[in-house]
Amino acid sequence: MSGTIRIHATQTHLKGCIQLPSSKSESNRALIIRALSHGFAEVENLSEARDTVILEHLLREMPDELDVGDAGTAMRFLTAFLAFQPRDFILTGSSRMQERPIGPLVEALRSIGAEVNYMRREGYPPLMIHGRNAKFGDSMIDIPANVSSQYISALLLIAPTLTDGLSIRLVNEVRSRPYIEMTLRLMSHFGVNTIWERDMIRVPRQPYAAGTYFVEADWSAASYWFCMVALSEQAEITLLGLRRDSWQGDKVVTEMMADIGVETEWLDNGLKLTKDDLPLPTHVHWDFTSCPDLAQGLLVSLSALGINGRFRGLESLKIKETDRIAALQNELRKFGITFEEKRDTHGPFWELSGNFNPTKATISTYKDHRMAMSFAPLALKVKDLQILSPEVVVKSYPGFWDDLEKVGIGWAFVDSGNT
Repeated sequence: MSGTIRIHATQTHLKGCIQLPSSKSESNRALIIRALSHGFAEVENLSEARDTVILEHLLREMPDELDVGDAGTAMRFLTAFLAFQPRDFILTGSSRMQERPIGPLVEALRSIGAEVNYMRREGYPPLMIHGRNAKFGDSMIDIPANVSSQYISALLLIAPTLTDGLSIRLVNEVRSRPYIEMTLRLMSHFGVNTIWERDMIRVPRQPYAAGTYFVEADWSAASYWFCMVALSEQAEITLLGLRRDSWQGDKVVTEMMADIGVETEWLDNGLKLTKDDLPLPTHVHWDFTSCPDLAQGLLVSLSALGINGRFRGLESLKIKETDRIAALQNELRKFGITFEEKRDTHGPFWELSGNFNPTKATISTYKDHRMAMSFAPLALKVKDLQILSPEVVVKSYPGFWDDLEKVGIGWAFVDSGNT
């Protein structure tokens, strides 16, 4: 699938049942644990997202040169995983991946005895990893916790296999805390004991135990269905595969979207979403520090509903698949919406303002799956909405466009020759 598609709502009353894709966050962590356990840790219901497919392939084949493409989690997790394998590796990725920083993780690995060198630009991939030269050094490291939680998770996953285990001191405010907690819970599921007290996480040396983990559906993917319900006139959508006791931080979407008219009813095998008829707020204040992957979809939906707001916790969006702040600013501007970065004594924040103009628009996706899925719900408000490069959704939700049709949102190629 490539080219440009036009999305149109065939009805404003959305109804259907969706089997959500499996969580790539859980899948990718579980794959590293499986590799470190030498296969004794088993994983069921693995994600079919491209990021997970890439990571599983590379862990299975273990070539001398590993290319993760644009899979950021794979880059971070493999950097730590390969650092203490008894071989040498080149770890590289797409041109955008080579612009995404890896320095804090590399410095942390060097401090515990790894030999990792930059092949081009200091602080960025591609990397030359001399696993055969690794020496287990210090068992305590400091790492910034306000840049990427994936650095911390990458270190935690290998920690029980190190000679003296590992103690990690988290420096600065912890961002995306739920992702660190997810990592620790998965480690615990496979028998690894950890201690998290204040700013210190301690992981003694110990083996991963045999066991099986069934991957939950993806809450980040679920968030786009919350957005569609919010923009509909009426809706009744069932989402399968989600757990009420989920380890995924993006579950907080149930609370956030309740503020703008989306009701959640828990079922035995998932949940049902409906639209209430209560008045909407004119302004909201939300903090995305613990759930940055929700930001794009929710901000677009707020814009279309005429809700202005002030938001924090968006700093990490600048170093994702694209600069997501700039991408949102560019695309929201097409509808008369302003998204500005400002600063006060508490640090940066972003303001969303303006009156939504449901004009014909073509949305650029910037090679970012979340841009495509975040703007797709606007088909319920915009009569002529086109999405460029719709194939980007394969990174996390390959069946997204097909699932849209199940609830009454159709799509077609603008150029029928592009199939």
